[in-house]
Amino acid sequence: METRKNRMSTSQIKLLEELSNAVGVSGDEGRIRQIVRREIEPYVDEIKVDAMGNLLAVKHAARPDAPRILLAAHMDEVGFMLVQEDGDGLFAFEPVGGIDPRQLLAKPVLVGKDSIPGVIGGKPIHLSNPDERKNAPSLESMRIDIGPAGKASPGDYATFATRFQRRGDSLFGKALDDRMGVASLIELARDNPGTLEILFAFTVQEEVGLRGARVAAFDFEPEMAFVIDSTPAFDLPLPEDVENTQYNCKLGGGPAIYLSDAGTLSDPRLIQFLVRLAEENRIPYQFRQPGGGGTDAGAIHITRRGIPSVSISIPGRYAHTPILHAKLSDWQKTLTLLRLVIRHADRSILEYHR
Repeated sequence: METRKNRMSTSQIKLLEELSNAVGVSGDEGRIRQIVRREIEPYVDEIKVDAMGNLLAVKHAARPDAPRILLAAHMDEVGFMLVQEDGDGLFAFEPVGGIDPRQLLAKPVLVGKDSIPGVIGGKPIHLSNPDERKNAPSLESMRIDIGPAGKASPGDYATFATRFQRRGDSLFGKALDDRMGVASLIELARDNPGTLEILFAFTVQEEVGLRGARVAAFDFEPEMAFVIDSTPAFDLPLPEDVENTQYNCKLGGGPAIYLSDAGTLSDPRLIQFLVRLAEENRIPYQFRQPGGGGTDAGAIHITRRGIPSVSISIPGRYAHTPILHAKLSDWQKTLTLLRLVIRHADRSILEYHR
């Protein structure tokens, strides 16, 4: 049941705002890592940054034979890399992570370590011929424009300039995927009952191939893993004769438990465990429809001898665009479920029939 303790505080929302506004494109997660380290260092027993850039932390249990449970969330976000300078502050660029070029034209961006403001430019309608107006502009035709006074170089990263906003139960931000997961792990580090050996992996380069998670899981070698991420909500109105066969997650439906995706068949014992916790505590939940996409669990579950894994995601509309829309209540319910996980998980859940 929901209690006052489970409600999101102003300080928790402020932390999410800081995380979402900070720039951390895949391969350039340093600013996110600094925030995470600042927040969790007082609450964990070990902390380090590995060769990939993952931030790995351990909170020891009160007894040495406690189960080793991995909690993972990725720090990186989709964005861009400058690849060629065309003069006068114009740069050709390539996407980092999965981005639809149709979402890009005229979007403000921040470039480089100094967050130089710029815009993704393309032909205005006045200069476009009829054929060009019918088709989405190609990535090759766009440029990031920071103006002649802007200083940047090929190899610099860029990302959307969207600023975090809260409107009632609605949250808007450029990188809520997966900064809501990162913020959740920080809260779990602060509120730890001490019955488990909890391994926290704040991973890098998830958006370009789950690279950090593979290394983190190899290092930790946990007995089971819970991956916290964001998943697309496909709940906008559709024509009456069109059936939603892609994603059935919706805003306001609570945490989305993965059955399978393109990279993982979630461990059925962990699915059963999550469902039991949610139902016994009257936490609304939904199943993330099997299909494409994936999370860090895709790398974790096949590391070493294999690691039982499951993903729990917070639904969000407009994933991998300049702004994602999520619900505060979904984040709250997901965090409530995760708090129950670290209080009740033990080796017995792996004895359930597969």
